[in-house]
Amino acid sequence: MTGDAHGRVLSWTGADGKRCIVVTDGNGLLSRSADTVERVRLDMAAGLLDHAADLLADERATAAQLRFTLARMREALADVHRIAESRGAGLP
Repeated sequence: MTGDAHGRVLSWTGADGKRCIVVTDGNGLLSRSADTVERVRLDMAAGLLDHAADLLADERATAAQLRFTLARMREALADVHRIAESRGAGLP
C-alpha cells in the first residue's frame, strides 16, 4: 500500500449487520472493487426508478406488482443511503 492509509466505511454490512471498514490508501484492489459495487448499485437504483415510473403510469398495474416494486425500491434506497453515508464518512 502506498500513500496515506485511512479507514474507509464500505457501503454494505457484514453477516452480523454491522458496518464494514477497511484500511486503504484509496487506490488498491479492494477500493476499486468497492467503487465498482457502489456504481452497480447506483445504476440498478436508477433503472428501478425508471421501471417504477413506467409501472405507476400503467393503470393496469396490479397491487402485487406495485408491492414487489416498492420492496425493491426500499432495498435500493437502503443501498443508496449506505453509499451516501460511507462517502460522507470520508469527508473532512
